[in-house]
Amino acid sequence: MTDKPEKFIDENGIRSDGRRANEIRDVKIEVGVLSRADGSCYLEFGKNKVMAAVYGPREVHPRHQQKSNRAIVRYKYNMASFSVEDRKRPGPDRRSIEVSKVSREALENEIFTEYFPKSAIDIFVEVLQADAGTRTAALNAASVALADAGIPMRSLVSACAVGKVDDTLVLDLNKNEDNYGQADVPIAMTPDGKITLLQMDGHLTPEEFKQGLEMAQEGCRQVYELQRKALIDYYSKKTEVVTEATTAEDVKKDAPEEPEDVTPVDVTEDTEETEKIDDTNEIGVTKETDDTKEPGDTKATGDTEETEDTVKTGDVEELEDSGEEVPETGKNADETYGQMDESEEETSNE
Repeated sequence: MTDKPEKFIDENGIRSDGRRANEIRDVKIEVGVLSRADGSCYLEFGKNKVMAAVYGPREVHPRHQQKSNRAIVRYKYNMASFSVEDRKRPGPDRRSIEVSKVSREALENEIFTEYFPKSAIDIFVEVLQADAGTRTAALNAASVALADAGIPMRSLVSACAVGKVDDTLVLDLNKNEDNYGQADVPIAMTPDGKITLLQMDGHLTPEEFKQGLEMAQEGCRQVYELQRKALIDYYSKKTEVVTEATTAEDVKKDAPEEPEDVTPVDVTEDTEETEKIDDTNEIGVTKETDDTKEPGDTKATGDTEETEDTVKTGDVEELEDSGEEVPETGKNADETYGQMDESEEETSNE
């Protein structure tokens, strides 16, 4: 443990780490860092390094702890043995149990637990490196992890501490200010100003307390903007990746299929039917082809079907030249020939 400094704030109003009284430490937030958790967050708040993971809603074990009308929220805060300069004894202690309790109460009222009866929402926070204000840093990480897990919440919870050093109120105490300061007030609140956590260690006058509350509210607002930006950036990138993959699939589906190799057909090649059509007689009688229809079927214009009753063209010409009547075709022709045969027999008998 370092020795107490002579002054926490110099004559120019600059603190030992270079910040002014109303400035918070640098904050770094990463969302979705654990693949096996439903929601996770890694947060750096100054030199604090915190990992938060959320599991659930899931079945309650043991079953006698479940609530029939809502989900139960379980919050476990733990500091790693290597998180501080002097090795910490592993396992829960009185401080970690107290921090777990107040942190759970700070988050529970902002979760729609009535949506998940008979289930549990487990929040695990591990402090990897401590540098004052670990409970507020843990709350900030847990709130982001809950949002990443898709747990319905009324709003995010943001936390920040205000304290008093050298009779001056300062925002977001560092390690020396927390260890040797005159007061430390961790506060958690929602964006609309609802306070979900308020603790105080030390002494403040009513005027100082009111002023410190306003400073903490401004600090929580800054933290909320960083939380919100981290979530938006994370899901914007995730959406872009999904959109690009979907677009690539759509383009692949919409792309025209490559035509199969088609063997070109020589349209000038003579086919069997073409040759037969070309052999058509000048008088309109077409040679018989494979496609010749049965007698009685209608044929194409100009085609004449040969039947047994059809009179050939040569016979018609001879009859016309001899002056004899042209016999009718079909049934009438048979009757005419029958009458001629009878007349010939009568003549021969005479």
